[in-house]
Amino acid sequence: MSEPWKRTRLGDVCRVIPGYAFKSSDWQAEGIPVVKIKNITTDNAVDLTETDCVPESVLTPKLQKFVLNDGDILLAMTGATAGKVGKVRTKRPILLNQRVAKIAPVEADHGFIWCVVSSQEYQEKFFYLADGAAQPNMSGGQIEGLEIPCPPLAVQRRIAGILSAYDELMENSQRRIRLLEAMARALYREWFVHFRFPGHAKHPRVASPLGKIPQGWEVKRVPECVDISPRVAVPRDGEKPFVPMGCLSNDSMLISDIESRAGNSGSKFQNGDTLFARITPCLENGKTGFVQFLPDAQAVGFGSTEFIVLRSRTLTPEFVYLLARSDEFRGVAIKSMSGATGRQRVQEQCFDDFQIVQPPRALLDRFSAIVAPSFRLIYKLHLQIQNLRRTRDLLLPRLLSGQVELKTN
Repeated sequence: MSEPWKRTRLGDVCRVIPGYAFKSSDWQAEGIPVVKIKNITTDNAVDLTETDCVPESVLTPKLQKFVLNDGDILLAMTGATAGKVGKVRTKRPILLNQRVAKIAPVEADHGFIWCVVSSQEYQEKFFYLADGAAQPNMSGGQIEGLEIPCPPLAVQRRIAGILSAYDELMENSQRRIRLLEAMARALYREWFVHFRFPGHAKHPRVASPLGKIPQGWEVKRVPECVDISPRVAVPRDGEKPFVPMGCLSNDSMLISDIESRAGNSGSKFQNGDTLFARITPCLENGKTGFVQFLPDAQAVGFGSTEFIVLRSRTLTPEFVYLLARSDEFRGVAIKSMSGATGRQRVQEQCFDDFQIVQPPRALLDRFSAIVAPSFRLIYKLHLQIQNLRRTRDLLLPRLLSGQVELKTN
């Protein structure tokens, strides 16, 4: 068995470059995309589907060090996602915002550094670097001071080569997840927003309070179709699945890193429910999840008090989740927010008079028959990613400790 490799400060082999503080006047809908902390996902990725932009004129020579390219390693420095690491996948240059740092290897193998900092062990170490109870935050100096194993470059490349196979499988599954969710959202908009459902030409449009809608469809208030935070009994005794706010994704239905806790204080939910963040900035960032991880239809979980639980009454669970992801639904919620700056919350009564168009039962069932398998596959792929990550994270320390002999010839 080999001896464990020597250790060194991350800052001795990498440059840590915190992002640039753009002015509020710089932001616009089009231009150069900018990665913000909200774009760092819980699955070691950087989601670029929704980015804020700055004009091309902003990119002066002094900002060149904040330009990101394909493969760059990013670290969230602040907030609930502090410590989360993601890899940029882009075909065009983008820029880096403050509160996110780029880790740029200088005297180390890029793939090796990625394997180390993206492991569960080191993401937890980064998180514990963050200080401040109200708003966790870490500095560039703290990041640079973290110790990492530092074998010779040839060994680093060998370790990266072994573990890259796991990363490729995980990235493939993540791409499939993003594609499946995008397809479900697109189908929802096509059928229920633009009314281009199968056979739509045979259904004349009729006047309604929401404009012309297909004949046979009904305008209803949201509470007639959706139970808002339904009451569910949960015993205090015994441990049950618990979902903190940090478990929700900004950009997908997935709910990750579920905990187990005793008690029953907080929101209660069952499979098929949608968890909708009620507090700023979580709502604006898009935190919304679809529950499908409980063992059976009777099982109940609980979570953050800052969730609004949405349950289908006359729609379908998949429809409700996609409705909660729609700009119209989120806009009504955001406009209702009140409270102290930085802690504003959605007022649930805002949905009382919010009207939607309910399709006929047969069309709803047809829609769910199409998208429900995609929802289940997304969850299955998520479990596969978790298994691959656990396997990779178990193998990494064995490689680093010398428990596994490495041939570098």
